[in-house]
Amino acid sequence: MNVVDDYTGHVEPGGDAARRTLGALTITKLSVGPMNNNVYLLVCRAQNEGLLIDAAADPDRISDLIGHGPDRPALRTIVTTHQHGDHWQALGAVAGANGANTAAHPLDAEPLPVPPDFLVEHGDTLSVGDCTLEVIHLRGHTPGSIALLYRDPAGSPHLFTGDSLFPGGVGNTQQDPERFTSLINDVESRIFDVLPDETWFYPGHGDDSTLGRERPKLGEWRERGW
Repeated sequence: MNVVDDYTGHVEPGGDAARRTLGALTITKLSVGPMNNNVYLLVCRAQNEGLLIDAAADPDRISDLIGHGPDRPALRTIVTTHQHGDHWQALGAVAGANGANTAAHPLDAEPLPVPPDFLVEHGDTLSVGDCTLEVIHLRGHTPGSIALLYRDPAGSPHLFTGDSLFPGGVGNTQQDPERFTSLINDVESRIFDVLPDETWFYPGHGDDSTLGRERPKLGEWRERGW
């Protein structure tokens, strides 16, 4: 698989992967499956240990992303951000091929094809080698939707939001006002109120954005109800 190092946050369906290199961590993004799901491979540079966010589809392409040579990272953990089937079609195959542990929120665990090895709640942490990810529970898209936050000690925070936050709005809440209110409240209080504008976020589909770019639109999102 071709991996480009000029990271912009945009990847083409079926195309190259894109890698961002931070001081302690690399983040590689790949689009897979008929719904153009984003898969993120995080690798600790010191330990060469990996964590995968959403083994969505195309296990062969995900395997190529991880690599096949002796220098490939050891994939220790696969995190599923939420229960929707387009985010876990390759979970069993990728976990089995790599001997990886799986993790999800308990409220979204039951529909998954592989029972999670770890159940994670709001405020828990997960390790990628020497790096730490914080779990943020965002209630509304599904009951157990989670985001993962990496606080880069040498730069801006990096946030993986699943289908709870996109450029232009929060995730689909099926025109349910209670679910929408729950999600927009969590997105505001647990993300926008506590993280700086330079936080770069990585959604489950499509291009990335920053909190600063989206912050002025929060009132519009709340008023329109989606």
